[in-house]
Amino acid sequence: MRLYTYVVARDFGFAPNPFHGVCTLATCKPRIRAKATVGDWVVGTGSKSLGQQGRLVFAMEVTETLSYEEYWREPRFGAKRPNLSGSLKQAFGDNIYHRDPGSGEWLMANSHHSLTDGRPNPQNVSHDTQSERVLVSMSFTYWGGLGPAVPARFAKLVCPGQGHRCNFPQELVDDFVAWQRSRERGYCGRPLEWIEGRALRRPAAGPLS
Repeated sequence: MRLYTYVVARDFGFAPNPFHGVCTLATCKPRIRAKATVGDWVVGTGSKSLGQQGRLVFAMEVTETLSYEEYWREPRFGAKRPNLSGSLKQAFGDNIYHRDPGSGEWLMANSHHSLTDGRPNPQNVSHDTQSERVLVSMSFTYWGGLGPAVPARFAKLVCPGQGHRCNFPQELVDDFVAWQRSRERGYCGRPLEWIEGRALRRPAAGPLS
């Protein structure tokens, strides 16, 4: 069991997407998505620029992995396909990639990662598809902008900036997982950008890593 930690630079409920009873990481963080396997944990903490440094945003145990094609076609995740005219939950759906059956090129659904006119954002397509894997969790806690401070004994887990961390002593990982399993589960708070009123349904520019 490995534990991956990173800073959630912008928390829109898109990456990760904690809605419809399952937490998914389907965009951004391609290196984590490429390596994490079932039984591993992924933890996101808040960014310094948003005044959330050292606070938990989410913690998910990977319970399943899918390819982009499997994720797109799987009926269980149809609700995670984006609808920018719908509710915020619908607008920030992360089930956005599949291949053109003829050319094999990547297709991107009109989404938070698209250009303002709905066309695919080449930067985001290039960045996201470095890994075609989607991490799925039925065992997660998502606090969004209401996350608690990381307890002092887990301070070494907090990633200081860009990229991610994953080389931790196993005793520290086991202690964190035991602590996390004792806490509330599921969707426990709104994304920070929703709370702050910055939930633009498209970013000004990509990529969002």
